[in-house]
Amino acid sequence: MATRKNQTDDALAPVTLAVGQEDLLLDRAVQQVVAAARAADADTDVRDLTPEQLQPGTLAELTSPSLFAERKVLVVRNAQDLSAETIKDIKAYLGSPVEDISLVLLHAGGAKGKGLLDAARKAGAREVACPKTTKPAERLTFVRGEFRALGRSATPEACQALVDAVGSDLRELASAVSQLAADVEGTIDEAVVGRYYTGRAEASSFNVADRAVEGRAAEALEALRWSLSTGVAPVLITSALAQGVRAIGKLSSARGGRPADLARELGMPPWKIDRVRQQMRGWTPDGVAVALRAIAEADAGVKGGGDDPEYALEKAVVTIARAARSRR
Repeated sequence: MATRKNQTDDALAPVTLAVGQEDLLLDRAVQQVVAAARAADADTDVRDLTPEQLQPGTLAELTSPSLFAERKVLVVRNAQDLSAETIKDIKAYLGSPVEDISLVLLHAGGAKGKGLLDAARKAGAREVACPKTTKPAERLTFVRGEFRALGRSATPEACQALVDAVGSDLRELASAVSQLAADVEGTIDEAVVGRYYTGRAEASSFNVADRAVEGRAAEALEALRWSLSTGVAPVLITSALAQGVRAIGKLSSARGGRPADLARELGMPPWKIDRVRQQMRGWTPDGVAVALRAIAEADAGVKGGGDDPEYALEKAVVTIARAARSRR
Protein backbone atom coordinates (compact mmCIF):
# COMPACT_ATOMS: atom_id res chain seq x y z
CA MET A 1 0.00 0.00 0.00
CA ALA A 2 1.09 3.56 -0.52
CA THR A 3 2.66 4.95 2.64
CA ARG A 4 3.87 8.44 3.34
CA LYS A 5 7.48 8.78 4.38
CA ASN A 6 7.17 12.16 6.06
CA GLN A 7 4.80 13.69 8.55
CA THR A 8 2.89 15.81 6.06
CA ASP A 9 -0.56 14.47 5.35
CA ASP A 10 -1.90 17.39 3.36
CA ALA A 11 -2.91 16.35 -0.15
CA LEU A 12 -2.83 20.05 -1.07
CA ALA A 13 0.84 20.40 -0.16
CA PRO A 14 2.70 22.53 -2.73
CA VAL A 15 4.68 19.50 -3.92
CA THR A 16 3.84 15.81 -3.71
CA LEU A 17 6.50 13.26 -4.59
CA ALA A 18 5.19 9.79 -5.49
CA VAL A 19 8.08 7.34 -5.65
CA GLY A 20 7.94 3.81 -7.00
CA GLN A 21 6.88 1.67 -9.95
CA GLU A 22 3.46 0.40 -8.89
CA ASP A 23 1.08 2.00 -11.39
CA LEU A 24 -2.04 1.63 -9.27
CA LEU A 25 -0.47 3.36 -6.27
CA LEU A 26 0.99 6.11 -8.45
CA ASP A 27 -2.44 6.73 -9.98
CA ARG A 28 -4.02 6.82 -6.53
CA ALA A 29 -1.46 9.34 -5.33
CA VAL A 30 -2.44 11.58 -8.24
CA GLN A 31 -6.17 11.00 -7.70
CA GLN A 32 -5.88 11.96 -4.05
CA VAL A 33 -4.30 15.31 -4.88
CA VAL A 34 -6.81 16.00 -7.67
CA ALA A 35 -9.75 15.10 -5.43
CA ALA A 36 -8.50 17.40 -2.66
CA ALA A 37 -7.94 20.24 -5.11
CA ARG A 38 -11.38 19.88 -6.65
CA ALA A 39 -12.95 19.73 -3.20
CA ALA A 40 -11.37 23.13 -2.58
CA ASP A 41 -12.19 24.43 -6.07
CA ALA A 42 -14.43 22.48 -8.43
CA ASP A 43 -12.92 24.33 -11.41
CA THR A 44 -9.38 23.17 -10.69
CA ASP A 45 -7.32 22.85 -13.88
CA VAL A 46 -5.46 19.52 -14.05
CA ARG A 47 -2.52 19.10 -16.42
CA ASP A 48 -1.06 15.62 -16.87
CA LEU A 49 2.38 15.93 -18.42
CA THR A 50 4.97 13.54 -19.84
CA PRO A 51 8.69 14.40 -20.04
CA GLU A 52 8.22 15.16 -23.74
CA GLN A 53 5.50 17.70 -22.96
CA LEU A 54 7.41 19.44 -20.17
CA GLN A 55 10.08 21.28 -22.09
CA PRO A 56 12.40 23.97 -20.68
CA GLY A 57 10.27 27.00 -19.87
CA THR A 58 6.97 25.09 -19.88
CA LEU A 59 6.77 24.97 -16.07
CA ALA A 60 7.20 28.73 -15.86
CA GLU A 61 4.33 29.20 -18.32
CA LEU A 62 2.05 26.81 -16.42
CA THR A 63 2.77 28.43 -13.05
CA SER A 64 2.58 32.04 -14.17
CA PRO A 65 -0.10 34.22 -12.51
CA SER A 66 -3.59 33.93 -13.99
CA LEU A 67 -6.21 36.64 -14.27
CA PHE A 68 -8.72 34.16 -12.92
CA ALA A 69 -6.53 32.98 -10.03
CA GLU A 70 -7.50 29.38 -10.72
CA ARG A 71 -6.24 26.42 -8.73
CA LYS A 72 -4.06 24.00 -10.68
CA VAL A 73 -2.69 20.50 -10.32
CA LEU A 74 0.38 19.79 -12.44
CA VAL A 75 1.19 16.09 -12.73
CA VAL A 76 4.63 15.20 -14.06
CA ARG A 77 4.95 11.52 -14.98
CA ASN A 78 8.24 9.64 -15.27
CA ALA A 79 10.06 12.56 -13.71
CA GLN A 80 13.29 10.54 -13.77
CA ASP A 81 13.28 10.94 -17.59
CA LEU A 82 13.12 14.74 -17.65
CA SER A 83 15.84 16.64 -19.46
CA ALA A 84 18.57 18.34 -17.46
CA GLU A 85 17.21 21.78 -18.42
CA THR A 86 13.70 20.93 -17.26
CA ILE A 87 15.01 19.45 -14.00
CA LYS A 88 16.80 22.75 -13.44
CA ASP A 89 13.47 24.57 -13.89
CA ILE A 90 11.75 22.28 -11.37
CA LYS A 91 14.53 22.67 -8.82
CA ALA A 92 14.19 26.44 -9.06
CA TYR A 93 10.42 26.15 -8.64
CA LEU A 94 10.80 23.96 -5.54
CA GLY A 95 12.45 26.88 -3.78
CA SER A 96 9.45 29.13 -4.33
CA PRO A 97 6.27 27.21 -5.18
CA VAL A 98 3.20 29.13 -6.30
CA GLU A 99 0.15 29.34 -4.06
CA ASP A 100 -2.89 27.31 -5.21
CA ILE A 101 -0.73 25.12 -7.44
CA SER A 102 -0.08 21.50 -6.51
CA LEU A 103 2.89 19.95 -8.29
CA VAL A 104 2.88 16.13 -8.34
CA LEU A 105 6.12 14.44 -9.37
CA LEU A 106 5.94 10.74 -10.22
CA HIS A 107 9.41 9.23 -9.97
CA ALA A 108 10.39 5.59 -10.41
CA GLY A 109 13.11 5.83 -7.77
CA GLY A 110 16.60 4.50 -8.32
CA ALA A 111 19.67 6.26 -9.58
CA LYS A 112 18.23 7.87 -12.70
CA GLY A 113 17.08 11.39 -11.96
CA LYS A 114 18.19 11.07 -8.34
CA GLY A 115 19.16 14.73 -8.23
CA LEU A 116 15.53 15.78 -8.67
CA LEU A 117 14.43 13.24 -6.08
CA ASP A 118 16.91 14.61 -3.55
CA ALA A 119 15.99 18.21 -4.30
CA ALA A 120 12.27 17.56 -3.80
CA ARG A 121 12.92 15.81 -0.50
CA LYS A 122 15.20 18.59 0.67
CA ALA A 123 12.49 21.12 -0.18
CA GLY A 124 10.08 19.26 2.14
CA ALA A 125 7.85 17.67 -0.47
CA ARG A 126 5.06 15.44 0.76
CA GLU A 127 6.18 11.93 -0.16
CA VAL A 128 4.10 8.88 -1.03
CA ALA A 129 5.83 5.53 -1.44
CA CYS A 130 4.45 3.41 -4.29
CA PRO A 131 6.68 0.32 -4.40
CA LYS A 132 6.02 -2.78 -6.45
CA THR A 133 4.66 -5.60 -4.34
CA THR A 134 6.89 -8.59 -4.88
CA LYS A 135 5.89 -10.90 -2.02
CA PRO A 136 2.65 -12.84 -1.54
CA ALA A 137 2.39 -11.52 2.02
CA GLU A 138 2.44 -7.94 0.71
CA ARG A 139 -0.39 -8.67 -1.70
CA LEU A 140 -2.39 -10.27 1.09
CA THR A 141 -1.88 -7.18 3.24
CA PHE A 142 -3.00 -5.03 0.31
CA VAL A 143 -6.23 -7.01 -0.13
CA ARG A 144 -7.04 -6.80 3.56
CA GLY A 145 -6.46 -3.06 3.45
CA GLU A 146 -8.75 -2.68 0.44
CA PHE A 147 -11.59 -4.44 2.23
CA ARG A 148 -11.05 -2.29 5.33
CA ALA A 149 -11.03 0.89 3.25
CA LEU A 150 -14.42 -0.08 1.83
CA GLY A 151 -15.77 -0.81 5.30
CA ARG A 152 -16.25 -4.48 4.51
CA SER A 153 -15.37 -7.62 6.42
CA ALA A 154 -13.60 -10.51 4.70
CA THR A 155 -12.27 -13.66 6.33
CA PRO A 156 -8.52 -14.41 6.18
CA GLU A 157 -9.34 -17.43 4.03
CA ALA A 158 -11.29 -15.26 1.59
CA CYS A 159 -8.43 -12.79 1.29
CA GLN A 160 -5.96 -15.58 0.62
CA ALA A 161 -8.29 -17.22 -1.89
CA LEU A 162 -8.65 -13.94 -3.76
CA VAL A 163 -4.89 -13.46 -3.95
CA ASP A 164 -4.48 -17.05 -5.15
CA ALA A 165 -7.17 -16.60 -7.80
CA VAL A 166 -6.27 -13.15 -9.06
CA GLY A 167 -2.48 -13.11 -8.95
CA SER A 168 0.05 -10.34 -8.52
CA ASP A 169 -1.52 -7.36 -10.32
CA LEU A 170 -2.64 -4.84 -7.68
CA ARG A 171 -5.02 -3.13 -10.08
CA GLU A 172 -6.81 -6.43 -10.67
CA LEU A 173 -6.82 -7.22 -6.96
CA ALA A 174 -8.34 -3.82 -6.18
CA SER A 175 -10.96 -4.34 -8.89
CA ALA A 176 -11.83 -7.77 -7.51
CA VAL A 177 -12.25 -6.42 -3.98
CA SER A 178 -14.44 -3.58 -5.27
CA GLN A 179 -16.67 -5.93 -7.21
CA LEU A 180 -17.10 -8.32 -4.28
CA ALA A 181 -17.87 -5.44 -1.94
CA ALA A 182 -20.46 -4.11 -4.37
CA ASP A 183 -22.19 -7.41 -5.07
CA VAL A 184 -22.02 -9.35 -1.81
CA GLU A 185 -23.77 -8.53 1.46
CA GLY A 186 -22.36 -9.46 4.84
CA THR A 187 -18.99 -11.02 5.52
CA ILE A 188 -17.13 -12.15 2.41
CA ASP A 189 -15.85 -15.69 2.85
CA GLU A 190 -13.90 -18.22 0.83
CA ALA A 191 -17.04 -19.72 -0.69
CA VAL A 192 -18.06 -16.33 -2.10
CA VAL A 193 -14.63 -15.83 -3.67
CA GLY A 194 -14.83 -19.31 -5.15
CA ARG A 195 -18.17 -18.53 -6.81
CA TYR A 196 -16.90 -15.35 -8.41
CA TYR A 197 -13.34 -16.17 -9.39
CA THR A 198 -11.65 -19.09 -11.06
CA GLY A 199 -8.02 -18.98 -12.14
CA ARG A 200 -6.67 -15.48 -12.60
CA ALA A 201 -8.19 -12.02 -12.39
CA GLU A 202 -7.77 -11.61 -16.12
CA ALA A 203 -10.42 -14.33 -16.31
CA SER A 204 -12.97 -12.58 -14.12
CA SER A 205 -16.26 -11.39 -15.58
CA PHE A 206 -15.82 -8.05 -13.83
CA ASN A 207 -12.46 -7.45 -15.47
CA VAL A 208 -14.07 -8.06 -18.87
CA ALA A 209 -16.75 -5.48 -18.03
CA ASP A 210 -14.31 -2.90 -16.68
CA ARG A 211 -12.10 -3.03 -19.76
CA ALA A 212 -15.10 -2.91 -22.10
CA VAL A 213 -16.79 0.15 -20.52
CA GLU A 214 -13.41 1.92 -20.52
CA GLY A 215 -13.23 1.48 -24.29
CA ARG A 216 -10.29 -0.92 -24.16
CA ALA A 217 -11.57 -3.46 -26.69
CA ALA A 218 -8.41 -5.52 -27.16
CA GLU A 219 -7.89 -5.95 -23.42
CA ALA A 220 -11.58 -6.75 -22.89
CA LEU A 221 -11.48 -9.45 -25.56
CA GLU A 222 -8.32 -10.93 -24.08
CA ALA A 223 -9.95 -10.98 -20.64
CA LEU A 224 -13.08 -12.54 -22.14
CA ARG A 225 -11.12 -15.38 -23.74
CA TRP A 226 -9.29 -16.07 -20.49
CA SER A 227 -12.59 -16.01 -18.66
CA LEU A 228 -14.23 -18.53 -20.94
CA SER A 229 -11.15 -20.76 -21.07
CA THR A 230 -11.07 -21.06 -17.27
CA GLY A 231 -14.72 -21.94 -16.90
CA VAL A 232 -16.44 -18.69 -15.96
CA ALA A 233 -20.11 -19.01 -16.90
CA PRO A 234 -21.08 -16.78 -19.87
CA VAL A 235 -24.17 -15.61 -18.00
CA LEU A 236 -21.94 -14.12 -15.29
CA ILE A 237 -20.12 -12.14 -17.95
CA THR A 238 -23.30 -10.69 -19.44
CA SER A 239 -24.44 -9.83 -15.92
CA ALA A 240 -21.17 -7.98 -15.21
CA LEU A 241 -21.40 -6.13 -18.54
CA ALA A 242 -24.96 -5.07 -17.74
CA GLN A 243 -23.99 -3.84 -14.28
CA GLY A 244 -21.12 -1.79 -15.69
CA VAL A 245 -23.16 -0.10 -18.42
CA ARG A 246 -26.19 0.51 -16.19
CA ALA A 247 -24.00 2.19 -13.58
CA ILE A 248 -22.69 4.56 -16.26
CA GLY A 249 -26.23 5.28 -17.46
CA LYS A 250 -27.50 5.98 -13.94
CA LEU A 251 -24.63 8.30 -13.06
CA SER A 252 -24.65 10.19 -16.37
CA SER A 253 -28.36 10.99 -15.95
CA ALA A 254 -28.05 12.04 -12.31
CA ARG A 255 -27.68 15.63 -11.26
CA GLY A 256 -24.24 16.73 -10.15
CA GLY A 257 -23.14 16.60 -6.56
CA ARG A 258 -20.77 15.10 -4.06
CA PRO A 259 -20.15 11.34 -4.21
CA ALA A 260 -21.96 10.90 -0.88
CA ASP A 261 -25.08 12.69 -2.18
CA LEU A 262 -25.06 10.77 -5.46
CA ALA A 263 -24.50 7.52 -3.56
CA ARG A 264 -27.74 8.09 -1.64
CA GLU A 265 -29.62 9.05 -4.78
CA LEU A 266 -28.41 6.15 -6.92
CA GLY A 267 -27.98 3.46 -4.30
CA MET A 268 -24.25 3.08 -4.92
CA PRO A 269 -21.41 3.34 -2.38
CA PRO A 270 -19.39 6.59 -2.70
CA TRP A 271 -16.25 4.76 -3.83
CA LYS A 272 -18.20 3.31 -6.77
CA ILE A 273 -19.40 6.78 -7.78
CA ASP A 274 -15.77 7.85 -8.17
CA ARG A 275 -14.91 4.71 -10.11
CA VAL A 276 -17.84 5.03 -12.52
CA ARG A 277 -17.08 8.74 -13.04
CA GLN A 278 -13.69 7.75 -14.40
CA GLN A 279 -15.18 5.05 -16.62
CA MET A 280 -17.99 7.19 -18.07
CA ARG A 281 -15.72 9.57 -19.98
CA GLY A 282 -16.60 9.29 -23.65
CA TRP A 283 -20.06 7.83 -23.08
CA THR A 284 -23.23 9.38 -24.51
CA PRO A 285 -26.90 8.50 -23.80
CA ASP A 286 -27.11 6.95 -27.27
CA GLY A 287 -23.98 4.94 -26.54
CA VAL A 288 -25.51 3.56 -23.34
CA ALA A 289 -28.65 2.54 -25.25
CA VAL A 290 -26.60 0.81 -27.95
CA ALA A 291 -24.54 -1.02 -25.33
CA LEU A 292 -27.60 -2.21 -23.41
CA ARG A 293 -29.16 -3.58 -26.61
CA ALA A 294 -25.94 -5.42 -27.38
CA ILE A 295 -25.92 -6.93 -23.88
CA ALA A 296 -29.54 -8.03 -24.20
CA GLU A 297 -28.71 -9.76 -27.48
CA ALA A 298 -25.66 -11.42 -25.96
CA ASP A 299 -27.67 -12.54 -22.93
CA ALA A 300 -30.22 -14.19 -25.21
CA GLY A 301 -27.41 -15.78 -27.17
CA VAL A 302 -25.70 -17.34 -24.16
CA LYS A 303 -29.02 -18.61 -22.79
CA GLY A 304 -29.79 -20.71 -25.82
CA GLY A 305 -30.99 -18.15 -28.32
CA GLY A 306 -27.86 -18.48 -30.48
CA ASP A 307 -25.50 -21.12 -31.80
CA ASP A 308 -22.25 -19.55 -30.57
CA PRO A 309 -22.25 -17.97 -27.04
CA GLU A 310 -18.58 -16.98 -27.38
CA TYR A 311 -19.25 -15.00 -30.57
CA ALA A 312 -22.26 -13.35 -28.94
CA LEU A 313 -20.11 -12.18 -26.06
CA GLU A 314 -17.29 -10.98 -28.30
CA LYS A 315 -19.74 -8.98 -30.38
CA ALA A 316 -21.20 -7.37 -27.26
CA VAL A 317 -17.77 -6.51 -25.85
CA VAL A 318 -16.67 -4.82 -29.09
CA THR A 319 -19.95 -2.87 -29.32
CA ILE A 320 -19.62 -1.68 -25.70
CA ALA A 321 -16.00 -0.62 -26.18
CA ARG A 322 -16.93 1.38 -29.28
CA ALA A 323 -19.84 3.01 -27.46
CA ALA A 324 -17.43 4.03 -24.69
CA ARG A 325 -15.46 6.05 -27.24
CA SER A 326 -18.38 7.80 -28.91
CA ARG A 327 -17.25 11.22 -27.63
CA ARG A 328 -13.51 10.73 -28.13
